[in-house]
This record gives sequence, structure tokens and C-alpha cells, in this order.
Amino acid sequence: MIEGKKVRIRAIEKTDIDEIMKWVNDREVMDNLIMRYPVSRYQEEKWIEKALDDPNPRNKVFALETKDGVYLGGIGLHRIDWENRSAEVGIVIGNKEYWNKGYGSDSMMTLLEFAFDRMNLHRVYLKVYDFNLRGIKSYEKCGFRREGVLRHDLYVNGEYHDSIIMGILRDEFKKTPNEK
Repeated sequence: MIEGKKVRIRAIEKTDIDEIMKWVNDREVMDNLIMRYPVSRYQEEKWIEKALDDPNPRNKVFALETKDGVYLGGIGLHRIDWENRSAEVGIVIGNKEYWNKGYGSDSMMTLLEFAFDRMNLHRVYLKVYDFNLRGIKSYEKCGFRREGVLRHDLYVNGEYHDSIIMGILRDEFKKTPNEK
């Protein structure tokens, strides 16, 4: 397990399915993810099985929970490029009772510390939609910088939205005033 101030990052387990199903089809949660269509329990179980059995060293998916063991959501490193020392990060706090309370920022800072110090990555990046103001604020708090915009990259709720590419380098993370 990887410990932060408020969270614990651990391996995802098949037993997490009941908690995941509580939020995976919540429109407010889904709009910030790539997910567009409702997900069945069967589909989510298959996704967990694939994550558990994935021999691909380019993707690492974890569960997020409070230090008291309350399941929050998931976090992961995707498209890990071992040669160039970079990876894309993804995060979801599906349990809305824990939104706006610092759990997302603590989760991200904890994973970044792991990515830079334990995995020896040089750059971590992400893609966030322009309407996800809470996410953008959290990423900036963690030291991410805007690197670019994919204009009208997403069509949701009847209109097009930009995707913002944000990234952070190891030396920038080390200089970020944070609560580690």
C-alpha cells in the first residue's frame, strides 16, 4: 500500500465491485471520465479482472480509500513509457461525499511521489475537460501546468468542450509546496 496524509492507494480487488457500482453510472461522475454509456455489473467485473490479470507493464490501476478504509474510487498510471520515463495519470473520486475535502489532491500528490521517487518517472501528464473546474484547480494545486488544448475534443450534453493537457516534471514536483 502507498500511504498519503488522508488516503491509502492499494491494489484493486474483485471485492471492490459493490462500491464501484454505487457511482460508476452516476452522470455527474461519468461526465468527467471517458465513459459515455451506462456500465453493467458484468462489464465492470470484466474490467476489474482485466486490470488484475493485465501483464502489460504500461498500465497500473489502483483503488483509493481513506485511511479508515472507506472506498473512494480509483487512480492509475497509463501508457507508461519506460524509455522516455513518462506516464498519463487518471483519477476518479466516485464517492461524492468526499468531494471538495482534499482527498483528490492528497491522492494525486501521493501517486506523484510514488511515480517520481519509486518508479523513476520524469514526466506525468493528464487530460482534463474544460468544464471540470474542480479537477483543474486540484491539478494546479499539485503542481501540474497547462501544456496544451485539444479544441472541441469532447461532445457532451449537447455541446463541444476542450480537453486541456496538463503535465508535471519531476523537478517541478520536488519544488511544489505541498502537504507531503
